[in-house]
Amino acid sequence: MAAVPTSSLAGPKPDAAYRNRPAGEEVIYFVLPDRFANGDASNDRGGLKGDRLATGYDPTDKGFYHGGDLAGLTAKLDYIQGLGATTIWLGPIFRNKPVQGPPGQESAGYHGYWITDFTDVDPHFGTRADLKALVDAAHARGMKVYLDILANHTADVIRYRDCPAGGCEYRSKADYPYARKGGVDGAPINDGFLGDEVKTAENFARLTRPDFAYAPYVPAAEARVKRPDWLNDPIYYHNRGDSRFAGESSTYGDFAGLDDLATENPRVVQGFIDIYGQWIDDFGIDGYRIDTARHVNPEFWQAFVPAMLARARARGIPNFHIFGEVYETEPGLLARFTRVDGYPAVLDFAFQAAVADVVNGKVGTAALARLFSQDALYEGGADAARQLPTFLGNHDMGRIGHFLRAAHPQATPEELTRRAILAHAFLMFTRGVPVIYYGDEQGLAGAGGDRDSRQDMFATRAPAYGADTLIDGTTAASAHFRVDGALYKAISGMARLRASDPALLGGRQAVRAESATPGLFAVSRVAGGREALVVFNTSDAPITAQIEVGATSLSWRSLKGSCAAAASAPGSYRVEVGPLDYKICVSEGGQ
Repeated sequence: MAAVPTSSLAGPKPDAAYRNRPAGEEVIYFVLPDRFANGDASNDRGGLKGDRLATGYDPTDKGFYHGGDLAGLTAKLDYIQGLGATTIWLGPIFRNKPVQGPPGQESAGYHGYWITDFTDVDPHFGTRADLKALVDAAHARGMKVYLDILANHTADVIRYRDCPAGGCEYRSKADYPYARKGGVDGAPINDGFLGDEVKTAENFARLTRPDFAYAPYVPAAEARVKRPDWLNDPIYYHNRGDSRFAGESSTYGDFAGLDDLATENPRVVQGFIDIYGQWIDDFGIDGYRIDTARHVNPEFWQAFVPAMLARARARGIPNFHIFGEVYETEPGLLARFTRVDGYPAVLDFAFQAAVADVVNGKVGTAALARLFSQDALYEGGADAARQLPTFLGNHDMGRIGHFLRAAHPQATPEELTRRAILAHAFLMFTRGVPVIYYGDEQGLAGAGGDRDSRQDMFATRAPAYGADTLIDGTTAASAHFRVDGALYKAISGMARLRASDPALLGGRQAVRAESATPGLFAVSRVAGGREALVVFNTSDAPITAQIEVGATSLSWRSLKGSCAAAASAPGSYRVEVGPLDYKICVSEGGQ
């Protein structure tokens, strides 16, 4: 499919009202386009002919394309904005290898992470013009659009001639150095190459042979399948076999067989700066979520991130939001990527783990106090931590509805709904940038992670999805765009409250109360002389307590729930909160 000329995509200059909104004030809605809404049935097969192994389309199978597209998303902007989302984070929309996998185990690139062409939209999702229409329509509403991007790997195209029948095990740099063909005893190759730690163009010009570990080749039928064209040359890949996701292999190994890019090479660094800079130029994209961030060498990000921020500023986008995916629940390990790799933010997997356990009653609320006490570890400290995207579940690990149901298999739909609302209250009113995973607002749960958490929002034809039930006990077979359900209304109400109060939107946070067992948790959010006190109860019994507040916070009013009109004494405020509930009280005084 021919790309729309760049000149026709320039569009009007951005409107300062939404461009000037800081990243920390967003509410992000994360969506996989294939599973959301089908606005154009003519692109369901991506312009390809043949059966599902040729087109990737089979709406009855969880692992194939189902028909959702960019036109469908554009048509549902009212629904997304009505939920309170200010930003849409799109799963990767670049052209993917339609189908890959061993015979009998094939699946499709509906998720977007098997990219062959980094310069074009996957035709299953539509065209560059469709993307422009979505971005322009979102911007006209004051909403932003983030793209999910990759630099760690491409689709699985490269093959190894000498891969054993049992699989392409990882071959280390020590056992298979760049200077020898096929191991330390092999013939000398790549004369003068000083190793990938010397990251200069002159040094990498001496790396001419990619057969130091395996003998890589590209099948003739796929010789020019990748774009830009330089991506078709195996010299720009590590070619060391499958990652063990530990040690050296975590950076140099193929992620489940996907072609691992040699991101130490200056040509690769500049290539991806050019690729993703062009998407900013062409569409006015507002931010990037970066997949598999931990599997790329830090020097790549140290060059890439500043280049993207500069490119965005040049396009008139002063608050371009970049955050990396680092699947790690220890705050110190997450913070490393802000201090060493130079990420402005990372997805807060530590928050997800803590909130899921706290809301499920597996641990006391002190787990959250411990989490927030480590905000100082991030580059920029607590201020930077307020830019971390927080979330309750996702397309890899599973949905919050699944975690709730697994922890409480005998719970009634009413209890599960109350716990889900409480989880979203933690998401919306504690520090960080809330990310809502599409469908959570409808109570989608699923049976686990990966494919089991990637349900259709439109009426599904996949039996496994149709057999699911929502956390309210109703069927999952029909479309899921109700705006009168308990969860949708609760989340949209939270978003309105958050946007209405500067303290809730981005105020400094102080933990006011915690418990070693399920029960009380309270935080103050303070901004502009205003203190907002958010009190949570994760237990199944009501709680009455005195909470420390600012000494000047004497007069109070309610934002949500019943709030006493005055402090009990300077610095102390009495609260009552019901089981599995929360309340928000605000004072004009604060510290």
